[in-house]
Amino acid sequence: MDFEQLKAFVEVARNASFSRAAEKLFRTQPAISSQIRSLEEDVGARLFHRTGGRVTLTSGGRLFLEYAEETLQARRNIVRALAEMARTPGGQLVVSANEATCLYVLPQVFAQFKRKHPRVSVSIARHERSRTIEAVLAQEVDFGVTTQPINDPRLTIVPVHKDEIVVITAVGHPLTVKPTTPLANVADYPLILPKQGRTRDAIDQMFFLRQLKPEISMELESNELIKRFAAADVGVGFLARSNTQTEFAAGLLGVVELEDMHIARDMVLVYRQDKSLSRAAQAFIEIMQTSVGMPRSAAVS
Repeated sequence: MDFEQLKAFVEVARNASFSRAAEKLFRTQPAISSQIRSLEEDVGARLFHRTGGRVTLTSGGRLFLEYAEETLQARRNIVRALAEMARTPGGQLVVSANEATCLYVLPQVFAQFKRKHPRVSVSIARHERSRTIEAVLAQEVDFGVTTQPINDPRLTIVPVHKDEIVVITAVGHPLTVKPTTPLANVADYPLILPKQGRTRDAIDQMFFLRQLKPEISMELESNELIKRFAAADVGVGFLARSNTQTEFAAGLLGVVELEDMHIARDMVLVYRQDKSLSRAAQAFIEIMQTSVGMPRSAAVS
């Protein structure tokens, strides 16, 4: 028994004619007759009375018609649902990123993604950089959002955002008189630095190259704490520009660019190279690239 046999049966029942059913289905009458005979053999019952030129349903045929119509409708529903799924992604995505990315980058990405794809469940796993890469490789998460450089051939890398480190101060701090300042001027003030990580390494390297030995006032593990203590004028901090925009716009922080040194932060989306991307995952990559200011570019491995 197959769907073609069921369609032939329903058309014969509705039209009370093998020839009209054949016309409807663009088949020959012998082909329709053969399908009905095969169907009757499969179900073990006669479905039609054939008297002269008349075709009528048997009692078994009337019962079978109900189930045949339900089966064909169920098939149409399944096909329609699958087509809708192809047009509108569904499922679940898990994204790993550090605290700052979770606070300042992903909210706008998730908001835009959910507006376009409300049927997709998206969740965040907050991890530091090394743990994020481990989670992606272990397939604990679908994507990781972190910074370059990444040199693991098992990962596909999609550039999504360019950022840079800026100096943050209390409002009205002497460094904010000008929009830029030399690194040597920053070294005249106590510093509030990340306790560890790639940004801290880059800052230490920057001072080393200029042969400067700054006074480190505080080493903190949270970007939010760095901002709060800098705003309280405990010292001068370093943070990614994207992490400071809200406070700067609200007049809660001073932000100064270094005129003689630059620390770039190239943010990337990473996933396993052997990962089969669902439509939801492909849609997330597209929105991640466009919503945080990086024009679309080819993924690299």
